[in-house]
Amino acid sequence: MKKVFAALLLTASFAIASAQSISFDKTTYDYGNIKMGADGHRMFTVKNTGDKPLIISKVQASCGCTTPEWSQDPIMPGKTAQIKVGYNTTIVGPFAKNIEVYSNDPKVGRETIMIKGNVEGSAVAAPAAAMMSAEAVPAQAARTK
Repeated sequence: MKKVFAALLLTASFAIASAQSISFDKTTYDYGNIKMGADGHRMFTVKNTGDKPLIISKVQASCGCTTPEWSQDPIMPGKTAQIKVGYNTTIVGPFAKNIEVYSNDPKVGRETIMIKGNVEGSAVAAPAAAMMSAEAVPAQAARTK
């Protein structure tokens, strides 16, 4: 009985060891201070450190201001792929956004990567535009009466 149990344990550990495995060159990309309207695209490198094909099934950003792009082709053992993440740099101010990466890695089916930084720009332009549109609403309402 001990031999059967030991054989099962050895087989199970071998099965876990021979699988696809996801790793990243970095899990946080710091944009630093960037200008409003600058290129907001950055690349994360994904590597399959296992011995079976790795498939990234979904990449989901925490909000609509962040857009991920990735290939759904399998990443072969030892090979790399890119996840392109874009941030809307017309939004002035600091930001920190999470992006969830779903894969067929049996140990880590969901990994979180992050982008952060600060978009520098005219802080007066956004409130002024909001004020102008707020003033236009009552004026328009008065005309329709």
